[in-house]
Amino acid sequence: MKTTFSRVFTLLAALILLCLVLMGVAFRAVLLGYLEDETRESLEANGETLAKLASVYDITGELNSRWGDFRMALSTVAAVTGTDAFLCDTQGNIRVCSCDSISDCIHTGASVDGDIVTTTLAEGQHFFEATLPGLYDESHFIEGVAVSNINGENIGVVLMIAPSDQIQGVLTNTTAIFFYVCVVVLAAAIVGSYLLSRNYASGLSALTKAATRFGRGELDVRVPLGGHNTAEMDELALAFNTMAESLAKSETRRQEFVANVSHELKTPMTTISGFLDGMLDGTIPAEQHRHYMRLVSDEVRRLSRLVRSMLDISRLQSQGISEEKKRRFDLGEAIGQVLISFEQRVTRKNLRVDVELPDRPVWTRADPDSITQVIYNLTDNAIKFCNEGGMLGIRLWVNGSKAWVSVRNTGPTVSPEELPLLFDRFHKADKSRSADREGVGLGLYIVKTILNSHGEDISVTSENGLTTFTFTLPAVR
Repeated sequence: MKTTFSRVFTLLAALILLCLVLMGVAFRAVLLGYLEDETRESLEANGETLAKLASVYDITGELNSRWGDFRMALSTVAAVTGTDAFLCDTQGNIRVCSCDSISDCIHTGASVDGDIVTTTLAEGQHFFEATLPGLYDESHFIEGVAVSNINGENIGVVLMIAPSDQIQGVLTNTTAIFFYVCVVVLAAAIVGSYLLSRNYASGLSALTKAATRFGRGELDVRVPLGGHNTAEMDELALAFNTMAESLAKSETRRQEFVANVSHELKTPMTTISGFLDGMLDGTIPAEQHRHYMRLVSDEVRRLSRLVRSMLDISRLQSQGISEEKKRRFDLGEAIGQVLISFEQRVTRKNLRVDVELPDRPVWTRADPDSITQVIYNLTDNAIKFCNEGGMLGIRLWVNGSKAWVSVRNTGPTVSPEELPLLFDRFHKADKSRSADREGVGLGLYIVKTILNSHGEDISVTSENGLTTFTFTLPAVR
């Protein structure tokens, strides 16, 4: 199986090599075209100059009598440009060439291809790439320019000849230089891509090792940020660390949940077991059995409430509140129904009830049963911890697109450190754990779960002996 490092390295090396090859081909094509154009323009310009010079010599009558002078001009131009130059008559016979020595010249008196002369005389000027049998066996660049007299009659042809292998020599040298440069660039690029790929792969390797250790239960493992990491690797590492933090907190909450459930189940089970054993072994007299059986019954009901609350929470967390269950109802009417159910408990504690409801109905769209349970749990919690003869207050108002409900009570002030913990599962203040035999520590957690399922939230404040819970719901017409 290929590793990420090998794949990235191979891809980068292949791309760099492909780029260099394409650049080399393109560069060679451009250079070849440039050299051919430059050679052609040079031959054309020199040919025109020599043709004009021959015409001047012919006008003065010196072309036939002073071949040597004109040959010197041919030799000078040929030496400067590195080419050969001929002056041919209209039949293609070479009358003058650019050779330095007449005695060693093999061109004078020879003939060139008649098609070249004919085409040049017909067009006035023409460029050829051809061989001259008997003179040049290899392909040459040939620029032919017609020479005319004062009457406009063609009297000959000037041929400028350059070997095409000159261009090939330049191309070969340039290609060699380009090749060596490419080798150096390719080597540097391969080393760079190797280091880059290695660094990238090392970041992934560190992440893999961290994930493996995390999977083995090392929940405190984290991936280091910064260093040689790229921005993308840092983002990936940060996402992993965030996920690890969340999972670690979830595991901590799970352990706390198991411990709390164990404690909450153990307490009534111990009580039930102790009372039953006492009645069975005679420790508790028969005349007190009825009293202790009532206590056992209370503990059984407490266990039932605990299991029912846990099932409700599990259902809410897994299924949420479906849209089919939501309907439009009057929030003020739901509050009134809840208050009626607590009439006896309010009377027993001699509480003063302060209710602020609008004159008009406050319509909301939600699950009526779930919201009624929210109001019930908050009211039950307020009455439970309200001082004897204290105040229970419920207020409903509308602000913008939200309906606001607050439930407040007088009583002990909750410390700022404990306020965020009130909505945790099984959280009960130490001072109330022994006194609160009816509660299971899930009422406020159920409230928050229901409201979160509706996309809403709840807050709590506690100052100067007044504790207030406030939540929102959507206000509809």
